[in-house]
Amino acid sequence: MQLQKTHLKKNNLSLITALFPIIILVILLSYNVFIYGDEALGGSNQFILLIGGAIAAIIGFYKKVSYDVMIQKVAENLQSVTGALLILLFVGALAGTWLISGIIPAMIYYGLQILHPDIFLPACIIICAIISLVTGSSWTTSATVGIALIGIGTVLQIPSGMVAGAVISGAYFGDKLSPLSDTTNLAPAMAGGELFSHIRYMTYTTIPSIIITLIVFSVLSLIQETTGTADIESLMIAIKEKFTINFWLFLVPAAVIALIIKKTPPVVALLVGTLLGGLFALIFQPGILLEISGSKSISIAVAYRAIMDAISVSTEITTSNILLNDLFTSGGMEGMLGTIWLIICAMVFGGIMDAIGALSRISSALLNWAQNTFQLFTSTVASCLAINLTASDQYLSIVIPGKMFAKAYDDRGLAPENLSRTLEDSGTVTSVLIPWNTCGAYQSGVLGVGVGEYFVFAIFNWLSPFMTLLYAAFSLKIAKK
Repeated sequence: MQLQKTHLKKNNLSLITALFPIIILVILLSYNVFIYGDEALGGSNQFILLIGGAIAAIIGFYKKVSYDVMIQKVAENLQSVTGALLILLFVGALAGTWLISGIIPAMIYYGLQILHPDIFLPACIIICAIISLVTGSSWTTSATVGIALIGIGTVLQIPSGMVAGAVISGAYFGDKLSPLSDTTNLAPAMAGGELFSHIRYMTYTTIPSIIITLIVFSVLSLIQETTGTADIESLMIAIKEKFTINFWLFLVPAAVIALIIKKTPPVVALLVGTLLGGLFALIFQPGILLEISGSKSISIAVAYRAIMDAISVSTEITTSNILLNDLFTSGGMEGMLGTIWLIICAMVFGGIMDAIGALSRISSALLNWAQNTFQLFTSTVASCLAINLTASDQYLSIVIPGKMFAKAYDDRGLAPENLSRTLEDSGTVTSVLIPWNTCGAYQSGVLGVGVGEYFVFAIFNWLSPFMTLLYAAFSLKIAKK
C-alpha cells in the first residue's frame, strides 16, 4: 500500500486526466439513455459504468498502478455497501408481505377518504405522499392514483397542469422519505451513510418544502372554482372487495417505526416488519394467499409458499379496478436486483477511480474551489442538475456526483448525511422537471400532461434544491463527522 501511495505522488494526475473517465462516462450514459429510454436501468447503464471503470483502469496502468491495487480498492468499496445491499433485499421482501397482508391497500383506502372538492389540490398532495411513502415509488403512484386524480380534476374543471404538479409534488415527497424507495437507499450507499440516518436528516429540508407546497396549493384551492364531485368510491369498493381492511393492520408499520425510533439496526427492523407482514397476511388475508398459490384450501404449505413468493419474486393482486392492478404489484427481493446491480457496478467504477488517485485529485480541486461549506453544497447541486440534464437519469445523478464528492465532504469533516441529503434534494426530485430525462418523459407520458404545463406547479420539486442551499448558506443542520 505504501508503494501505491508513492506511485500516486510521483505520477500525480492532472485534473483533466482525473475527470476524463467521468466525462466519457457521462457521454456514453447519455447516449445509452437516449437509445434505451426507461429501460436503461435493465443492465445497459450498469455495463457502461464498467466501461467507465475500464477507461480509468487504462489510465491507472499508464500511471503504473497495479491491477491488484485496483481490485483491492473495488473490494473495499463493495464491502462498504454490504449493509445497503442487504437493506435493499429486505426492502423488497417487506414490500411484498405488506402488499399481501393488506397493509399497503389499507393505507391507500384510508388515504382516499380525505379527498374533497374544496381541498382537492392539497388532498392530492397528501394522498400521493401517503401512497408513495408506503410503496416507495413515485412512478407507480403517478401511474395509478395519479391518473385517477387527473381524471377527477378534469371533471372538477381544474387545470391538468395544476393537478399534475400536486400529484408529482406529493409523489416525490413520499418517494424521498420512504425506506422502500430505491433512490432513498441509493443516496446513502453512494455517500457512505446509513439509511435511517439519511431519512431523518432529509426531514430537515423536506418537511419545510412540502409545508410551503401545501400552503401554496391550499391558496390555489381557495381561488380555484370547482364543479362536480370527486368520485373515488369505485377505487375504495375495489379495495374492499379484495382485502380485509381494518386498523389492526397498522400495528405492523407502528412496530417498525418503534424499532427505528429505538435505533434498532435497519436490517433487523425490516426483517421484523417482513415477518409480521407475513403473519398478518395469514391472519387477515387468507383469500389473497390462496389466489397467489392457486390453491383451493389454505394449509401451512400453501401459506408458506404464497408468503415466500411475495418475499422473493414478483407478486400481482388483480382487482376489479384496472388502476389498482399496477399499484398492487410488488417485485419482492427480485425487484431490487436492478438497483443492487447498479450499486455494484458503481462501486467498481468508484473503486478504480479511487485506486488511480482520480477521486483524490477531483476532491482536492473541489476543496480548493469550495472555500466554504456553502460552495461545496452548491457544486454538488450543480453537478446533480448537470447529470440530470446530460445523462438524463435520476439514478446517475445520484451515483456519479455521490462517488465524485464523497471524499470532498469527508475531507472537510462533514457527515455523509450532508451529501446524501443534497443528492436527493437536487438529483432525485429535479429529474421530473426535465422533458428529455427518463423521469420527465415518463411522468408526462403517464399523466398526459406536458412538463411545461406542470413545471411551475411541481413546487416541491424545484423548491427542494433551493431549500438545501438555504440550509447550507446559514449552516443549519450541517452535521459533522
